[in-house]
Amino acid sequence: MANSISFGLADQSNLQEDRQNSYLRVHAVNIFVSDLDRSLRFYQDQLGFSLAFDVCLQSGQRWVAVAPPDGTAVLTLIAPSPESEEYKLIGRPTGIAFVAEDVAAKYKEWRQRGVRFVYTPRLRRVKYQQKAPDGDTSAAPLPGKQTTPVWGGVFTRFEDLDRNSFALVGFDEMSRAVEEQRRAAAEKLESERRAAHELEIAKQVQARLFPQVLPPLRTLDYAGLCIQARQVGGDYYDFLNLGRERVGLVLADISGKGIASALLMANLQANLRSQCAIAWDGPQGLLGSVNQLFYDNTPDNAYASLFFGEYDDQAQRLRYANCGHLSAFVLRGDNTLERLNSTCTVVGLFKEWDCSIRECRLLPGDTLALYTDGITESFNPEGEEFGEQRLIEALWRHRELSPRELLTAIVDEVQQFSPEEQYDDITLIAAKCIQQQ
Repeated sequence: MANSISFGLADQSNLQEDRQNSYLRVHAVNIFVSDLDRSLRFYQDQLGFSLAFDVCLQSGQRWVAVAPPDGTAVLTLIAPSPESEEYKLIGRPTGIAFVAEDVAAKYKEWRQRGVRFVYTPRLRRVKYQQKAPDGDTSAAPLPGKQTTPVWGGVFTRFEDLDRNSFALVGFDEMSRAVEEQRRAAAEKLESERRAAHELEIAKQVQARLFPQVLPPLRTLDYAGLCIQARQVGGDYYDFLNLGRERVGLVLADISGKGIASALLMANLQANLRSQCAIAWDGPQGLLGSVNQLFYDNTPDNAYASLFFGEYDDQAQRLRYANCGHLSAFVLRGDNTLERLNSTCTVVGLFKEWDCSIRECRLLPGDTLALYTDGITESFNPEGEEFGEQRLIEALWRHRELSPRELLTAIVDEVQQFSPEEQYDDITLIAAKCIQQQ
C-alpha cells in the first residue's frame, strides 16, 4: 500500500503553460470496485493502462488511479465499505466511453487478454433533422425535412472484473483527426530532426572558425578556450598572424545568443581576417575598417565588445584597443596588477567611430588574461556572481601554470562555483611572457 501520492501520468504532452488562463483539467472519474489490487492488475495487464497514482488518505482509505495510454484521463479505483451507498454502485454501467481509433483491433486485443465484452462491435450511424420553422426538434422525422449524419462509427461494451461496464466506440471523424494529428506529429518530428542536424553542422563549422594553428612566438606562450552555453554561440577568440613578428590577440563578445549571434560572430571573424592581411598601418586602421564592414553588413542593433591586442615579439610590446569590453588584466612578475581598460566604444553600432590605441610592455614573468562576462557573471545557487575579484584571485593562485593549464583551472573553478546550467559562453585567453630564446 502506498503512503504518498505520486502523480506520474503516462503522457503529459498536453500540459502546457498558459499565462492568461490558469491550468484546468478533469482530474479523475471514480470507479467503485471490490478489490483494489485485483482491479489494478486488470486495468494494467489486460487493458494496458498505466498507474497514475496510489495514495492512502488520512482516513486510511486507499485510492488507486489508472490512465489510458494517452494519459489524458484518469480513473480512480475505490473500494468502498460494504455498508456504504457507493458499494451498491459496483457492477453497474458507468456511463464512461473510451474512444479507439480502431475498435475492431482493440476488441480483438482485449478479448485475447480475457476482457469480457457484452457484444461484438456494431456499426451505427446517427442522424439528426433540421429544425422546423417553429423550432420543433422532436425525434420523429418531419415530412420533407432533410436529415444529416451526426457521426458514423463502431461501438461495443466491455466489463471489468466487477462487471462495471464501459462503452468502447470509434468515430469516422475521430479516425481522420487522429491520422491528421499523426501526420502533423511526424512532420514536426522530421522538422526538429532536420533542425538538430543543421545545428550540429553549424556547431562543427563554428568550431573551425576558432584558431586551429597558433603563430609561433619566441617571447610569448599563449592559449585560448571557449565553452559555449549552447551548440553555437557569440563569443569569439582568435590569434591573427599580422606579419613582421606580430600576432593579433582577439577576444570578442557578440550581442545576443544562439544562431543569430553565431552568424554575427562569423561575420566579425571574416572581417578581421580579411583586413589583417592588408593592415600594415597598425591596429587603428585595421579596427576602423572592421567597424565599417560590421556596421554595413549587420542589423542596426548588432554590435560586439572587442579586445584587440597586437603583440610585437621582438619588442615584447602590446599595442591594444579595448572596444567596450571588460578590462583585461596583466599580472606582473612583481605581484602587481594592471588593468587594460576600455579605450573606445563597441564595434559595429556607430558609423562614425574612432578608437585610441594604448601600449603595454610585457616582461618575463608577466601574465595577460582576457575573458568574457560568461566568467564573471556565472551565478552560484545562492544567486552570487563569480565576479571580477574571484577571477583575479584564481589567476594569482594558478599563475605558475602554463597558459593552457591556467585556462582549464579557471574554468574548473567557475564550474564548481556555478554547477547548474551554463547560461552564457565562457571564453578566455591567457598569455605568459617568457625569456627570449
